[in-house]
Amino acid sequence: MIHTIKMLYDNGKGSSIRAIAEELKLSRNTVRQYLRSSEKEIVEQQEHRERNKPLDGYRDYIIHLLQTYPKLSAVKILRKLKEQHPDLGVSGRSVRRYVNALKQSIAVKQKRYYQPVLDMVAGIQCQVDPGELRGVKIGGLATTVYFVVFVLSYSRFMYAGISREPLNTTGLIALHDAAFRYFGGCPKECVYDQTKMVVLQETWRELTLNPQFHRYATQAGFQIRACEGYDPESKGKVEAGVKYVQNNGLYGEEFGDWSEVQSHLQNWLETVANIRIHGVTGRSPLEMYNDQERTQMQPYGAPVPDPTQRLQRKADKTSLISYAANKYSVPQAWQQAQVGIYCEDGQLIIEDLETHAVIATHALCHGKGQIIKNKHHYRDPSQSISQYEQQLAQVLKLPLCQALCQKLKATSPKIYRDQLVGAITLIKQYEPDEDLLWQLSERPRLTACQMKTFMEAHQQAARRQERLLPEEDNAVLDLSAYAHLPQSNLEVSL
Repeated sequence: MIHTIKMLYDNGKGSSIRAIAEELKLSRNTVRQYLRSSEKEIVEQQEHRERNKPLDGYRDYIIHLLQTYPKLSAVKILRKLKEQHPDLGVSGRSVRRYVNALKQSIAVKQKRYYQPVLDMVAGIQCQVDPGELRGVKIGGLATTVYFVVFVLSYSRFMYAGISREPLNTTGLIALHDAAFRYFGGCPKECVYDQTKMVVLQETWRELTLNPQFHRYATQAGFQIRACEGYDPESKGKVEAGVKYVQNNGLYGEEFGDWSEVQSHLQNWLETVANIRIHGVTGRSPLEMYNDQERTQMQPYGAPVPDPTQRLQRKADKTSLISYAANKYSVPQAWQQAQVGIYCEDGQLIIEDLETHAVIATHALCHGKGQIIKNKHHYRDPSQSISQYEQQLAQVLKLPLCQALCQKLKATSPKIYRDQLVGAITLIKQYEPDEDLLWQLSERPRLTACQMKTFMEAHQQAARRQERLLPEEDNAVLDLSAYAHLPQSNLEVSL
């Protein structure tokens, strides 16, 4: 490089410093430095440059950690170094660079996990996901530790509970109880993968919930929300949290017994996970939770309103009704109209007073002064919904199509698009008559799964009826197949 620079410069007769810097993609200060120094000075400077790094004295120990625990993060390596050498004055960035350079030479690979997340509203959502880590040394034996991670979407405040055995619904409920007591409150909804402990089946986004877990959620006062199948990105906060517990909380540790595992995890939550500066929020989860989210959490185990009590409310000009110190939206067609309301399974059901048809449902809010809105009550459906409605209108007469759409939308407004897809599929598959579809449209509630049940029953009934039809009186039996048989000589007296 020094020869090239001096040749291009040619003692001031060749290219300028700016031109040399642009051609060689160097800074002008670097070019000046090389031009001011002789070749001998530059060679001596490079040969005697100090190559030692502050972490070279701990190189063997770091290599031992990486070879024993290949996925150990640089952050935890630094923590382990400072446990043995409290006065070690290196930054996390220096350790990360040193560890990355070491990994190239000792052939270990460390994968880091980053998940983009969206800011949420305080006190609304908690993302929940189970995980496990195999090979944890407990009492000298390699053991599998099962755990569940709870991450509040707004503050990223988290809790992790462990289990000795693979999780079942009872164990999952027990860990929820421990998490909500740790938080000091309960969020308004919890988000899950489609595990059988929570969701037994999904059909056109209709969820068949695990009855045991649903009873607990109703009693605790939170709403269950399940991701679509094979869609972990929709709860990326807790997906990253599971890896964080695995790699930073448990991996590389050894314990005498299970009580030590629990104590270690509790201490890790309080001294590491919940006080670190989060990369997205720029604040520690504990500080953010205490400042902004704790007061927004609803009391754990708040009583559910009496489901037998039916009341009337008048919607205001903004399509809101009042109930228990909160306001809930209704479709704009019922703006400034009287509606009926009642509570059932943790939901506020809003119905038409004349037909008793359900026009809206909301998860009960146990706070005060909140406005709970369904966006579909205030704007037209998306273009895709309109397209599905048009597809349904192509196979049904318009009045019947409108009646079915209205009933499906009133019953399941949040999953209306998926319900339309199910209805179109079923009508093309079973080809039901109009009378049956009109009967379905007049039911108080209607979902695609209910449509399937009625269509299957109607089809089976029609088949049974065909089998039971009597033979026609004038039917003639074809006996030609028996013509070759000999005639009997016996006479039969009548």
